[in-house]
Amino acid sequence: MNILLRNRLIFIALTLFFAFSCQEEDKRLQNLYKDLPFDMPVVAEPSIPAYTVTLSDFGAEGDGVTLCTEAFEKAFQALQKYGGGKLVVPDGIWLTGPIALQSHTELHLSDNAVIVFSSDQDLYPIIDTNFEGLDVRRCLSPIHAEGATDIAITGKGTIDGGGHPWRELKRRKVGDDTWKQLAKGGVLADDGSVWYPDEGYKKARLTAGSLNFPDPALDEAEIKTFLRPVLVSLRECENVLLEGVTFQDSPAWNLHPLWCKNVIIRDVVVRNPHYSTNGDGIDIEACENVIVVGASFDVGDDAICIKSGKDADGRRHARKCRNLIIKDCVVYHGHGGFVVGSEMSGGVENILVEGCRFLGTDVGLRFKSTRGRGGLVKDIWCKDIYMKDIVAEAVTFNLYYAGVSATEKAPETGASSAKESSVNLPPVDETTPEFRDIHFDHIVCSGAKQAIYINGLPELPVTGLDFHNSVFTARKGVEVHNAGEVVFDHVTVNGETL
Repeated sequence: MNILLRNRLIFIALTLFFAFSCQEEDKRLQNLYKDLPFDMPVVAEPSIPAYTVTLSDFGAEGDGVTLCTEAFEKAFQALQKYGGGKLVVPDGIWLTGPIALQSHTELHLSDNAVIVFSSDQDLYPIIDTNFEGLDVRRCLSPIHAEGATDIAITGKGTIDGGGHPWRELKRRKVGDDTWKQLAKGGVLADDGSVWYPDEGYKKARLTAGSLNFPDPALDEAEIKTFLRPVLVSLRECENVLLEGVTFQDSPAWNLHPLWCKNVIIRDVVVRNPHYSTNGDGIDIEACENVIVVGASFDVGDDAICIKSGKDADGRRHARKCRNLIIKDCVVYHGHGGFVVGSEMSGGVENILVEGCRFLGTDVGLRFKSTRGRGGLVKDIWCKDIYMKDIVAEAVTFNLYYAGVSATEKAPETGASSAKESSVNLPPVDETTPEFRDIHFDHIVCSGAKQAIYINGLPELPVTGLDFHNSVFTARKGVEVHNAGEVVFDHVTVNGETL
């Protein structure tokens, strides 16, 4: 066989392979919409020009030592001259500062490509942004885009946020060996229970309590470490694809699409140490038309979290999170597998969670809010969910959320609707959160502290909850406070039919 014929056959074979792969992926996407219980437009993938450049052509060295920030900037500038295209990051360890994604561009990581973000805080200026539902000032995210259209991060490589130097570490969350390894430098809390990266962080934490909003009178430069960024911040972007990549070790949350439309998150791996403070997997906030499929999460806080702003800021922005399909995902460690809240002041609606596994999470399906939020959460379907070794509740609604994990003790005062008198309840107004019309079908839980816990507000109970064809094995069964009629149809707890 001559060389020309051989090359032609190879070209034909590759063309057929890629055509078949595209057809299979299209079929996979189309199947997501089959029997969808709400109307949702088909989400198209971003349109990226065929032009390609390689990072190493712009002076970058994949040695893990050379800072490649300027090379990334030059590469994206080169793509913009051609209207966009693909930036290929070859095999290697690429140390860099922040990367700004541009419209009509794709950041593609080769199989053995690792992007590692520098711990040099001077590379991350403090900017106006939004975190945990509030308009705040925090450090620029390692990967960020604002107002971009048609952007993608793809490939099989790894993006590492280098999060440890940014985060506090709680002594009770790690063993002796890990504590000795990580709690170096920095400062300790007065009682030795927490390690802080520096004095400024400690000062900010003392004024912020359990929240992440310090006294605004403090000097930003002094408390900069406390103002740690999310790893990937996509704000007001449209037509977004994250596919195949491993995202890990974020300073705060890992992935944060905010006010975005038409987002596909497919076959990604999201990892954070189990002890990482605010180490969420993905926080989909006030977005429309989102698909999360085939993703894996092993994180330090909530895994797949749905939000829409917090309190007055969230109500002022008034942007709902709606039209989401979450399918075929697995969560290992995490405070919650699938979570709504507690920041849901703009409203949440039209979500299908299907075919997911939660293996060892604190809670499986977690719905949380508190007085002051406002917002309406409705029309959510959870089906074919499989859980094992859940630390706390398999399914929980907690409208007295106090800012702590499900395994931590909430404050006694006002912590339970069961303890509240019906006298002098607050009026129902724009600050009252409402949860209704949420449906569960074929939920299987093998091992939990409690099967179902519902703790609604007496002034506006949770309504429209129904469970069908479900089996729970748990040390404790069902507990309900301040909810309308909860329907149980072919549901058993420890072999007993409800």
